[in-house]
Amino acid sequence: MSLIVIKTPEEIARMRRAGALAARALAAVLAAVAPGVSTAALDRRAETFIRDHGAAPSFKGYRGFPASICVSVDDEVVHGSPGPRRLREGSIVSIDLGVHLEGFHVDVARTVAVSEVDESTRRLLATAEAALAAGIAETRAGRTTGDIGHAVQRLVERAGFSVVRDLAGHGVGRALHEGPELPNFGTPGDGVPLRTGMTLAIEPMVNAGGFAVVVDADEWTVRTRDRARSAHVEHTVAVGPEGAEILTGLTVSAPI
Repeated sequence: MSLIVIKTPEEIARMRRAGALAARALAAVLAAVAPGVSTAALDRRAETFIRDHGAAPSFKGYRGFPASICVSVDDEVVHGSPGPRRLREGSIVSIDLGVHLEGFHVDVARTVAVSEVDESTRRLLATAEAALAAGIAETRAGRTTGDIGHAVQRLVERAGFSVVRDLAGHGVGRALHEGPELPNFGTPGDGVPLRTGMTLAIEPMVNAGGFAVVVDADEWTVRTRDRARSAHVEHTVAVGPEGAEILTGLTVSAPI
């Protein structure tokens, strides 16, 4: 993980503008989610929207990733690569995107139902959203990364689900991935102390089954080992003395 970079108010203002654009881009992609839509079509929609607004998609070409967004379906946790596959009724889909604007990156994700889903899946989506809110509520100067992880883990496990252990949130700014690492589990008071000016991508990954994951042969797609469904949600936030400012906060929530 890279060094932790404290942002100035002017730099956070730039990230705020990037976050507003990322939120609008994500909303545009989520509005197109429907049975029969290809994941490649969602990727094209995202890239066109981002570039038409004077920015660049953070993910395209990053470490060789071939697309502008990650599209992860059902038991895929993160990093699904868009292609000809079409969404199916009753599935869930995670859309994860990044925007690079004015020299700074932001990162945001949501998981939504493609159409009607069963009650257990609705609970999974709602739990992921609540876990993200719980993590953000712990994000303020003087708290620690362990406080965030503990809040996420406690809420998820009390709901009967699990959090992925092999992947984590991260700092974000001039680089797409900066320090500190933000595991979605932990002990209160442990980890890295939070300071005003940190900018963090908080991203619970919540599995309906166990927490173990595997990576597909494409070396990108991460899915649950037991093939249970997974929900991924994310916001980029700025740490302040009294709490966190959500920089990507205009996004559409998953249905509950």
